[in-house]
Amino acid sequence: MSGILVTGRNGQVGFELILGLAGRGRVIAVGRDEMDLSNPDSIRRTVRDACPDLIVNAAAYTAVDQAESEPGLAMAVNGIAPGILAEEAKRLGAALIHYSTDYVFDGVKAAPYTEDDEPRPINTYGKTKLAGERAIQAVDGPHLILRTSWIYGTRGKNFLLTILRLAREREELSIVDDQVGAPTWSRAVAVATRDILDRLGYGQTGFLDACTKQRGIYNLSAAGQTSWYGFAAAILDQAANVLPGRSEFTLARVPVLKPIQTEQYPLPASRPRYSVLANAKLRRAFSVALPDWKISLAECMRSGKQ
Repeated sequence: MSGILVTGRNGQVGFELILGLAGRGRVIAVGRDEMDLSNPDSIRRTVRDACPDLIVNAAAYTAVDQAESEPGLAMAVNGIAPGILAEEAKRLGAALIHYSTDYVFDGVKAAPYTEDDEPRPINTYGKTKLAGERAIQAVDGPHLILRTSWIYGTRGKNFLLTILRLAREREELSIVDDQVGAPTWSRAVAVATRDILDRLGYGQTGFLDACTKQRGIYNLSAAGQTSWYGFAAAILDQAANVLPGRSEFTLARVPVLKPIQTEQYPLPASRPRYSVLANAKLRRAFSVALPDWKISLAECMRSGKQ
């Protein structure tokens, strides 16, 4: 029996995909316990047992700084595993959707990056994610690679939850103000993925052909842009005005926010100074566009934890 194999079931996007795709067919969700992405045999065995007609790979090694000291593991999960998933999908006659990142770019461009811009990652995480993209392309099966950015949500480890935690612990927060991107809600990514599948006719005859015709890389991120400082300021503003009953997102007091430069907050991994993605190709191909990041942030914080 066919179905949708979703990897990374406990991750931010994976969790939302399980909910968002529930009405589109049988969803087989796996986490690290069921499928170890650092183990090729585990990947092949899990895919062959599930025998899906669609694989959605929402799993990744996302610890950007830790990747600098674990390049082998990061490459296994981000660079090699996607190629194996692509091979297995092609062998089964299935399609693959894979998520990549704005960190494949170096951040020196002064305008939003398009899918045609040359990737030049400046950290190990970005290099391994780019390797994953290229591994999928080399297999040349029916696939969509969706590049997103600055993922946050109500679960896991992300900037939103970190800022809310620190705001309760400190009276002043120093936040980097010279790195610019587009904060993107994990649920918005899942909803957009569902809408793309609808446009491709998932579950209908011709889906695989449609996916083959449209295969390639697409940027999938929120509209608008801001710095980490601007993102933090918006989070604190929402926390001061969030709906009653959402205690996990309310603050008894709002700390002072101080903008700083990247050099004042050194980290093991370099970050692109500008990594905003242009989403016009996605709109043209699928008539899908994510809301402005501020709108999604407000909706996310109103929605509360699940």
